[in-house]
Amino acid sequence: MSESKSIDDGTLHGATLHAGTLPGATLHEEIVHHGPATPRMTGDTTPGDRTIDTLLARYAESHRDPTNERIHFVCVPVIALSLLGLLWSAHPLAAAAVATAALAYYWKLSRPFAAGMLVMALVMLGILAALPPIAVLPLSIVMFVLAWLGQFIGHLIEGKKPSFFDDLRFLLVGPLFVLGFLYRRFRIAY
Repeated sequence: MSESKSIDDGTLHGATLHAGTLPGATLHEEIVHHGPATPRMTGDTTPGDRTIDTLLARYAESHRDPTNERIHFVCVPVIALSLLGLLWSAHPLAAAAVATAALAYYWKLSRPFAAGMLVMALVMLGILAALPPIAVLPLSIVMFVLAWLGQFIGHLIEGKKPSFFDDLRFLLVGPLFVLGFLYRRFRIAY
């Protein structure tokens, strides 16, 4: 494979990438792919770009450090679960309503992502339903605080502010960033 790649500050310039052919690639280098067979570079801004590709590429810009990425892989799902738990403790329908609203947004961005997030939402709501009701609120508060502390530590390591400081949509993109990693690993197009 002939590829002219130069790596400086974590970005690839002028590289011809093929999914799964860059050993040791960071998630940022992988995120530029919007599916296993179609490479997409961060700098691409052709009129046909999908919103989900743009959002993931922009999110990846402040998530290049491997330690920060690993922290996000743990903390983002914990934040999602704890947020649903906080809502669940008010009323289970509140958690279901917020999950449904998020799924509608994901559906607009990418149906395969929406399907994956539906599975995740059902698993999370199932966990909350299985917990003793008295434990949901305190457990959710502790998880929420600790996971956000982890996120901010990750961004201190990264040296960049969280993406949602610039655009609140990135609060909903974070779970897709994590899910996208799994999709690329299993070669599921999104």
